[in-house]
Amino acid sequence: MACLLNIIYILAALALIKLTLISVFFYGDIRAAQKKDPAAKSFIEVLLLYQGLHALVAYRLGHALYKMRLFFFARWLSQMTRWMTGIEIHPGAKIGKRFFIDHGMGVVIGETSIIGDDVLLYQGVTLGGTGLEKGKRHPTIGNNVVIGTGAKILGNITIGDNSYIGANAVVIKDVPSNSTVVGVPGRITKQDGKKIDISLDHIHVLDPIMQAIEELQKRIEKLEKK
Repeated sequence: MACLLNIIYILAALALIKLTLISVFFYGDIRAAQKKDPAAKSFIEVLLLYQGLHALVAYRLGHALYKMRLFFFARWLSQMTRWMTGIEIHPGAKIGKRFFIDHGMGVVIGETSIIGDDVLLYQGVTLGGTGLEKGKRHPTIGNNVVIGTGAKILGNITIGDNSYIGANAVVIKDVPSNSTVVGVPGRITKQDGKKIDISLDHIHVLDPIMQAIEELQKRIEKLEKK
């Protein structure tokens, strides 16, 4: 009995040390989750219960193994994390600071993806490759980018800083900074060089095609009345 208690004490101590280390080294990421998710009630809730954070912690470890050329072990860790969290981040990807995946189920981040600082991804997002070519074949995401639910960003393209990818958009071409993208395939609407969608409302974004159609309809109605 005493031996069992000692084992429990040791495991509890190791768990406490692990949580302390995560709190210190991933402090910015935890605070980013609190800032970007209105459902986050406390620091400890994010630390213990957010699968996006757990996936990120495992990715950082896997990425370190990947850089040491321990490819099998890095990939094994990423697959175990996928099984536990529903989030697949290839250990070869490069991810910046204060990265947050909200909910996260179904998120896939490819091997040569590059993600900047302060990026927010919702569930079902894919940063994928196209074709069988080697080398850089996945997207580069700039700083302060929001990618909405179910969006697919495919190929070696660049999403500029402060851009906003609407829910379920499919993006296959470069996106300039300070832009909103909606639709399939993704269509761009500039935002006059200003930061957009501070509210993170990634479903109520303007569709430039629908705006043009609505303006044409109004003009037709005016002409018919004359």
